[in-house]
Amino acid sequence: MKHFIRAGFCSGDAGFGSRMWTTTLAQCTLQTMLKRSNSVLACHTLRAGGRPGWPVARSSSTSLRTNWMQLREHGTQATARLPFTPLWTSTAVKQVRSLEQERLLEVEWEDAGQSLYPYTWLRDNCQCPVCTLQSAQARSLQLSQLDIHTGVDQIQFTDNKVSIVWPDQHTSEFDPEWLKKRCFSSAARQALQEELFLNERVYWGSELQIPTASFEEVLRDDKAALAWLLALRRTGIVCLKGAPVEQGQVTRLSQRIGYLRLTFYGHTWQVQDKPQANNVAYTSGKLSLHTDYPALHYPPGVQFLHCLSQANEGGDSEVVDGFHMAERLRREDPEAFRTLTSLRVDFTDTGADYCDFMVQSKNHIIDVDSDGQVVRINYNNATRDSVLDLPLHQVQPFYCSLHAYVQLMMRPENIVTYKMEPGDLVTFDNWRLLHGRKSYLSHPDQVRHLEGAYLDWDEVMSRLRILRKSVHGESKNQQAP
Repeated sequence: MKHFIRAGFCSGDAGFGSRMWTTTLAQCTLQTMLKRSNSVLACHTLRAGGRPGWPVARSSSTSLRTNWMQLREHGTQATARLPFTPLWTSTAVKQVRSLEQERLLEVEWEDAGQSLYPYTWLRDNCQCPVCTLQSAQARSLQLSQLDIHTGVDQIQFTDNKVSIVWPDQHTSEFDPEWLKKRCFSSAARQALQEELFLNERVYWGSELQIPTASFEEVLRDDKAALAWLLALRRTGIVCLKGAPVEQGQVTRLSQRIGYLRLTFYGHTWQVQDKPQANNVAYTSGKLSLHTDYPALHYPPGVQFLHCLSQANEGGDSEVVDGFHMAERLRREDPEAFRTLTSLRVDFTDTGADYCDFMVQSKNHIIDVDSDGQVVRINYNNATRDSVLDLPLHQVQPFYCSLHAYVQLMMRPENIVTYKMEPGDLVTFDNWRLLHGRKSYLSHPDQVRHLEGAYLDWDEVMSRLRILRKSVHGESKNQQAP
């Protein structure tokens, strides 16, 4: 069976300059070009562990041109998907009418589509200065003042506005493009949510070639920064090359987004072999695959790791696509998947660093949303507590389920191994990727040293949306299916 995973960039991301980056390591094979594309997409990749793999798009000062890419994975195919491809583009209104019995406004579009809008929702979202604080784009109308059973006195389309007069003679006007974007059809809602949150992912295994970008270009160029964040969201990991080999670069990069996430280990932290280490990462031993900080109920979403010095022997990094492995577990062992998504596990972390701390949490190993989609992995064997708040009959099934998930992740075909070089700054999705490290030998004249930092996805996605708007303009946000 062929599995098609759709992921990639927004439809409005097409239409950039023709100069693209190429690489001697790999070049994209394009299956189908977007209709609005006029040039060839080139890719820049980092070979991970010497494996052949699929190429990943990146950009320099000119941005990525969006194309369909065909990826091959363990005998299956994955096709890159635009997260927001309008089912129609016309926002010309043919007619509007009131459906009194259903209490709905019907808008018929010139392209033969139609949209329905509840009266209550329209009144709640009146865009006039009385009901909306324009400077903050925030609702001023109080819910207690909203008549949730309101009717309408008059509906008309004039001067390219949908105008509604309510029973209290208050008038609301709506722009057709604004309305069409907020259509209540299933396809429209799904497309808009994808545009807002970019939840589609490209799944991968050991064949992944980690996408790369220039550290300095990301700092100074909006198109390069946007391409970086889109790739980070879709693929889960991007390596920025050429960062100065000195502390403080993770802070510089965070300022491109907003601000760092402060934790008990500080705004930034130094990953080195330390005596009396307060974290297993601060040793030279092997680190098993894990996500950071499941001992918090809201773990950091994004992690930065900047290589300042690498060990002569050992110290290779490992990453696994936790979302992909969770979906594989769902197919191969549904009962194990149900167990890990339903039972809450205790995590703990105690020590002193930025300040002293004694944290406890209860998390599912695999978090899913209301639709059953995997949204976060919470697993760190080092901080998984000896306290296990489960009924006796659930203990053994829990261990069997967790063991099945870990064994799946540890299969060689699922692990990407790479070795960071000084100046590499790896950025990755801490909710999705599990990362580890091979043991290494410490030498006084060659001390392995990484500087790390965290951000939250809320800040990262905020910057992504702002960059997308600045690069592509308002029209990007006005189209909707």
